[in-house]
Amino acid sequence: MTTLELVEILVRIAWLVGAVGFVIGLSRMNSPATARDGNLLSAAGMAVAIGATVILILVRQATGIPIAGIAWPIIAIGVVAGGGLGLYTARTVKMTAMPQLVSLFNAVGGGAAALIAIDDYIRLVNAGSGVRIDEHIFIVLDIIIGSITFTGSIIASSKLQGLIAGKPIIVPGGQLVTLALAAITVMGALFLFVTGTPNLAVMAVILAAALIFGVTMTLPIGGADMPVVISLLNSFTGTAVAMAGFVINNPVLIIAGALVGASGAILTKLMADAMNRSVMNIMIGGFGGGDSVAGVVGAEGASVRELGVDDAAIQLAYAQHVIVVPGYGLAVAQAQHAVRELAELLESRGVDVKYAIHPVAGRMPGHMNVLLAEANVPYPQLKEMEDINPEFERADVALVIGANDVTNPAARRPGTPVSGMPILDVDHAKSIIVMKRSMGKGYAGIDNELYTNAKTGMLFADAKDGLAALVAAVKAL
Repeated sequence: MTTLELVEILVRIAWLVGAVGFVIGLSRMNSPATARDGNLLSAAGMAVAIGATVILILVRQATGIPIAGIAWPIIAIGVVAGGGLGLYTARTVKMTAMPQLVSLFNAVGGGAAALIAIDDYIRLVNAGSGVRIDEHIFIVLDIIIGSITFTGSIIASSKLQGLIAGKPIIVPGGQLVTLALAAITVMGALFLFVTGTPNLAVMAVILAAALIFGVTMTLPIGGADMPVVISLLNSFTGTAVAMAGFVINNPVLIIAGALVGASGAILTKLMADAMNRSVMNIMIGGFGGGDSVAGVVGAEGASVRELGVDDAAIQLAYAQHVIVVPGYGLAVAQAQHAVRELAELLESRGVDVKYAIHPVAGRMPGHMNVLLAEANVPYPQLKEMEDINPEFERADVALVIGANDVTNPAARRPGTPVSGMPILDVDHAKSIIVMKRSMGKGYAGIDNELYTNAKTGMLFADAKDGLAALVAAVKAL
């Protein structure tokens, strides 16, 4: 056995170790208590895979296998630039902007996978030989899925960032255009599969159609559905990476891509179920379109009851059971530490405090869990929707902080944009305090009927400032 053969065996073992790290790390991300360790373990697995690959390249070069002179500068620039940007964004991007960042990562992953396939296809064209049917399938699928993910993720990120309007943007004849693009892509792929001959012109048409398809697919989807779309595009990214693994015969890419693709698909299904909608319904066109501001008037002209800080503090301080419902408003204000301080203060007075977590609260799955974990809120106090809903009837006070659509009773009757969506049964509590800066509508674009409930008092304040005022008022009692 030559030195190169031995090293290749050891490198493949290292790749397998890295893949095991991905699997175990992903399984540990299933719980907020172990998610941090799971993330670190997955990163370590990737570091092992990259290190082993670098060693393999060095050994191949030492044994006389030529490596392009520009290869090492490209690798070095990629590691430094990619690692540096990743570290910078991870440390500086706020939790509220995390969905946009995830979407950009999806775009980078999908685009990189497509570039791998494009480069391999150009190599085959230059070689002047035929292409096996399996090679053509993997390359074409990689380019199509990666390109759709690239442009679709950029549009999704722009919608969440506010660079593009969050509401559904209907392109004239958009459905026909999308169908035509899909037909062009399929026919081009079939032509390549049947002929088995590399054809750059046809592949360029497929590439262009897929890039445009990503735009026309994502633009008509409203902001309320963007978390589901991002999760779906994340699944696309994983699938594209797996296809890239088949293209260059790299088992690490195949395993990592398959894991991301499968987990993204499962998450997409769970999120769609949480909204009581099908993925197909969401992709055809979502509801809603960003926050809008209305006057202090609820649905159908009904008035709301405004509540002062002192009145709210009295209700909370003398309650026995309080349920906190965190939402996007709490995340925007970075008020997780303030709500934990209020909860601890109430607990010191003998109040039982729990947190109601809706599956799609915030802008991505687990958003509220991670946010509250940052503030060291005890995990047992975080209750999922199915567990907490039966407890609202026994709650003396439900404190809603920035949550909107996920508490709207309009979801229980037909004929509204949120009809059928499972919600938190906040209106079943004995008393309700809603903390918001204004009567702004949620992403569904409709008034929240909870605000006009006779049991509801509206405390108009920024989440962080309002919670600080509540803490001071409770201490003064």
